[in-house]
Amino acid sequence: MLKKLQLRSGVNRENTRYQSENGWYECDKIRFRQGTPEKIGGWAPFQSPVTTFLGVCRALWNWVTLGGQNLIAVGTNLKYYISQGGAYNDITPIRSAVTLTNPFATTTGSQTVTVTDANGGYKTDDFVTFYGGSAVGGITITGQYQITVVSATTYTITVSGNPTTATGGGTVRAVYQINTGPAFVEPLNGWGASGWGSGAWGIGQTSTDPIRLWSQSNFGEDLIFGPRGGGIYYWDATLGSLPLSFTVTIASPAVVTVSSALISNGTPIRLATTGALPTGLTVGTQYYVVNASGTTFQLAATAGGTPINTSGSQSGAHTILPNAPLLSAWGGATDVPTKQNYLLVSDINRFVFALGCSEYSTNIFDPMLIRWSDQEDPFNWTPASTNQAGFLRLSRGSEIISATQSRQEVLVWTDAALYSLQYVGAPIVWGAQLVGENISIASENAVAYANGVSYWMGKDKFYKYDGRVQPLRCDLRRYIFEDLNQSQYPQIFSGTNEGFYEIWWFYCSAGSELIDKYVVYNYMEDIWYYGTMARTAWLDSGLREYPLAATYSNTLVNQEFGLNDNEAGVDSAINSYITSSEFDLDDGHKFMFVWRMLPDITFSGSTANSPKVTMYLLPLQNSGSGYSINPAVNANHSEGYFSYADVTRTAVVPVEQFTGQVYTRVRARQMAMKIESNDLNTTWQLGSPRIDMRPDGKR
Repeated sequence: MLKKLQLRSGVNRENTRYQSENGWYECDKIRFRQGTPEKIGGWAPFQSPVTTFLGVCRALWNWVTLGGQNLIAVGTNLKYYISQGGAYNDITPIRSAVTLTNPFATTTGSQTVTVTDANGGYKTDDFVTFYGGSAVGGITITGQYQITVVSATTYTITVSGNPTTATGGGTVRAVYQINTGPAFVEPLNGWGASGWGSGAWGIGQTSTDPIRLWSQSNFGEDLIFGPRGGGIYYWDATLGSLPLSFTVTIASPAVVTVSSALISNGTPIRLATTGALPTGLTVGTQYYVVNASGTTFQLAATAGGTPINTSGSQSGAHTILPNAPLLSAWGGATDVPTKQNYLLVSDINRFVFALGCSEYSTNIFDPMLIRWSDQEDPFNWTPASTNQAGFLRLSRGSEIISATQSRQEVLVWTDAALYSLQYVGAPIVWGAQLVGENISIASENAVAYANGVSYWMGKDKFYKYDGRVQPLRCDLRRYIFEDLNQSQYPQIFSGTNEGFYEIWWFYCSAGSELIDKYVVYNYMEDIWYYGTMARTAWLDSGLREYPLAATYSNTLVNQEFGLNDNEAGVDSAINSYITSSEFDLDDGHKFMFVWRMLPDITFSGSTANSPKVTMYLLPLQNSGSGYSINPAVNANHSEGYFSYADVTRTAVVPVEQFTGQVYTRVRARQMAMKIESNDLNTTWQLGSPRIDMRPDGKR
C-alpha cells in the first residue's frame, strides 16, 4: 500500500521524536514555504572586490542622503564606518589630540616601537594617528597604528621597516580615537574585578567587561550614534565620509576654502595634513566654523569666537577629518547628555531620545532615565517653557536595555518591563505607560519589528507585543535555552527577513563565545526552525535588494543571494537538511516492509546541470530502540537497516522531471525521513513523497 508522507510544517523539539509524530524534528539551513521545507538562499560578498573592516561588527544602519547616496553605517568593537562606494570610510570619533616631544624608542632588529605619552587615557587595541615629526632609528613614524599598553605612560606600536636603536622623533602630533571595546563579554580577573572596586560604590558594579554595542538613527541625512555607556556623536553628511580637501589663505584672520561643501557656522571640525599647517593651526585640534560664506569660512577656537590669525609658511595637502564630533561640541548645543546607553530618533516630530543617560544639570548617570531633545532640534536638550525638551524616569527595572519605534509609540524595554512612550504635547510632551512587567530581554539588539508587531528574545522565552505583551508560542524553547551561553547574552541580535515573513535570532551555543547558531520564527505560518550560521549583525532594509549580514571574516554579505556559500568570494556548497520526527508505518504494532519510495520534490531555481538531494529512510523497531543504522551498508541493501538514494533532476523542459521512484529494503514499525543536499548550485523544495509498503509480521 502507498502511504503519503505529508508532515506538519515547522520544527518541534519540545517533545520526544515519537510524540512529535507527523512533524519535523531536526534541520539546518532550511525554511518552510506554504507548509513544505526548502533550502534557504545563499550568500555572497556585499561588494566586489571583497573589502574588510576592522573589528567585529555589531551594528548596521541604512539610509539615503538628500543627494541620493545610499549609505550604510557599520559599527564594530574597534571602529565606526560609513560604507560608501565599495569602501569602509572611518568616521570613528576622536578622543584627544596632543603634542609629544621625542616620544619614540626603537630597537635594532625589532619592529616594535615604544611610545611615551604621559597624558594617558589610552588602552590596548586603541588607535592613534601620528602627524609630523622626524626620522628616528632610520624610519619616519606617521599614519595610524594600533596600541598595546605597557604602562600608564607608555605603549607599543608595530611599524614596517627595520629601525635601529634610537630615541627621538622630534615634535609629533598624536591624535587618539575613542577607546575601543571588547568583541565579546570578557570576565575581569585580578584585584578589583568583582563588585568591590569596580566603579562607583553601588552603581553599575560588574565582574565582566561589556562588549562594544552601538545604537544609531539618522536625523534627516545626518547620523546620530554612540556606543553603549559612551557619548553622543553627530556626523554631518555635508562633510562626507572621506577627508575633505581645503586650502588656507595665510592672513589675519585666516580664510579656509573647501573644494565643494557648504559648511555652516558652528560646525566643529578637525584638520589634518601631509605636511605643515600655517602657524596658528594644529592637527587634530577641534576648531569651529565662523563667518561662513559659500565654500569659504574662518576658524575659531570656540563656537562663535574670534577668528584665528595665521602666519608663516605651509606645505602638503590639507584635509578636514570626517571623524564625527560629540553632539555637545556643535555650536548652540545645550545640556546634551554626556553618557547614554541607547539612542533613538522618533518618527513623530523627530525627537532625539537618550535612554539610560546622565541627568540634566548634574551629569550623574541614571540607567532608568529618559531624556529627549527639543522637537526637530537635536542640539537643544534644555527643558524650557519655549521648547519641548524634557525627561522622565521609569520605575520598573534597574536599567533600560533597548527601544524601537512602533506604530504611533516608542517602545522601551527595561530589564524587567516594557513601556510605551506616546507623544502627548506640551507641557508633558512624552508620557510613559507600563504595558508589560515581569518580562526579560536578552540584549539591546534582541528586538525585531515586523508587520506591526514587535518580537523579542527574553532570557528564558520569546515575546511579542501587538498592543499587549504575550509570550510567543515556541516549539523550540527548551532546545534553544538549554543550549545557550548565558554569559554571552549581550551578543544576541535579531533581524527580519521580510521576503519570507521571518524573524531571525542569532546566539552563542553553550560553550561558545562566538555566535554559531540561529533560530527563526515565521510569523505568517506561526512556525519555528533553526540552524547553524556565524553572523554578528543583520540588516533588512527596504533600501536594499537583499538582507545584509556581518561575518567573522570582517566582511558584509548579501543574504538570500544565489545558491551557494560565497562569503570569501569563492563558491562552496551549503549543507542543508531536515529530518522528520518518528511516525508509525501502520498502527505501530506490526513490522512493515518498505520496498519503494516515490519522491515528490522540485529543483526549480537550481543552476546545476543535474541537481540532486539525498533522501534517507531511517527505520526503528520501536519508538525507543533508536535508528537501525549501519554506516557500512550501501544504499538499498540489508533488510532492517536504513536505505538512502539520490533523487536527481533529469530534465527541465517541458516539465521538470526527476527520479520517479527509488527501490528500498527497509523493515520497521516506525520510521523517520531525512532530506539532505550538499552540492553546488542546487536548491530544492520537498512536496509529499509516498512510500510503498506491505505487512511483514510482528517480530
